[in-house]
Amino acid sequence: MIRTLMIASALTLPMLAACNQAVKAPTDTGVCYAVETPDGEPTFNVVARDQGQIEMCAARLEEMRLRFRGLGSTRQEVTGAYQGQFIFVDRRGVSFARTLTGARFFALARTGDGRLAVPGAIEREAGTELGTVIEERPAPSFPGQ
Repeated sequence: MIRTLMIASALTLPMLAACNQAVKAPTDTGVCYAVETPDGEPTFNVVARDQGQIEMCAARLEEMRLRFRGLGSTRQEVTGAYQGQFIFVDRRGVSFARTLTGARFFALARTGDGRLAVPGAIEREAGTELGTVIEERPAPSFPGQ
């Protein structure tokens, strides 16, 4: 019995040690980073300083992504970091996560024209496909006017 417990604990210790070595995002206040992993080891490059919110950092990363695309890059995803959180900007929109490989929280969606918006702000009529522009209806008129 003791031998079995010793073997089990010997096998789980390396896994626990690997959890402690997970990549952590920098926690500098207001600093937005781009994360590059060319050789597997992440590198944090400052993109902007004095960013008040994580959404502002996401906008700077989107701006960087669009500029790279304008120069001929084919990359669809940009990864960044802001105050201990990771930011993922891709074709769908913007997601946040606490780790590089962990679960992501979907924060900003792309509108039909490619802009970023809070997912609840995008309205669709039933039966319309994504990317379809919904025209604004005229204001209702009151009786007698």
